Amino acid sequence: MASPGEECSTETLAFMELALEQAKSALSILEVPIGCVIVGDGKVVASGRNRTTETRNATRHAEMEAIDILLEQWQKSGLSPSEVAERFSKCILYVTCEPCIMCAAALTILGIKEVYYGCANDKFGGCGSILSLHLSSPVPCNSGEVQSSKGFKSTGGIMASEAIFLLRTFYEQGNPNAPKPHRPLAAQAGH
Repeated sequence: MASPGEECSTETLAFMELALEQAKSALSILEVPIGCVIVGDGKVVASGRNRTTETRNATRHAEMEAIDILLEQWQKSGLSPSEVAERFSKCILYVTCEPCIMCAAALTILGIKEVYYGCANDKFGGCGSILSLHLSSPVPCNSGEVQSSKGFKSTGGIMASEAIFLLRTFYEQGNPNAPKPHRPLAAQAGH
């Protein structure tokens, strides 16, 4: 976590601002407001926002959206899997909320270099809040062997108050897309 007094570079803040713009875009269409950008060679190479409601697919988190865009670009340009892995290992992700366990695992497997995030994810965080998947860990590969991933550097607390504000706004307005309970809640059920 970035300590309250720790200064972030102008570049880090600028990229996090772009991630926040993606989160605002998600909020404007009643998605959970999380956004991200992936940076390679000092410039944004992909961006994403949550699209779980829009696609009716719970895996369409901001990070997964950006990863898919980037992988598609690289595959269309004819990069081999090893070239894709090499490029990904030089990328940095800026995301408004700590990657969940699913996204942190995907980022570990892909071998991203570094992640900067806004607020912690106390329910599903994969970069230290619940699990620490960003640290080096064994990763199974297609041949059935287990390789060790080097993990990635993770820094949280970057523009966290802005990210929290967007999440609060979303949850305070209520989520009209949330599933309706199929049975009465325990407090409402008769005994």
